[in-house]
Amino acid sequence: MRAWLRVGRAVVSRPTLWPTACRLGLRMVPNGWWKRFPFVPLPPREYVAFRLVTQYGSEGASIEPADVLNYLAWCKRQW
Repeated sequence: MRAWLRVGRAVVSRPTLWPTACRLGLRMVPNGWWKRFPFVPLPPREYVAFRLVTQYGSEGASIEPADVLNYLAWCKRQW
């Protein structure tokens, strides 16, 4: 949870990346999220775990804010 708070603070401190972060966040949210508990638009845990393993190479790895900011900047340049 702390890692996600650090990521959130890092993204909040970079307003130029907000539109990109919102766009990507909406793409990760499953369809019909409002029909399933916990009625919050979050990506599935399995998907997040898979992405962390593909990024860091091991289960239980912690997400790094710098990596998220670099990814968001890359996505922004691609659009």
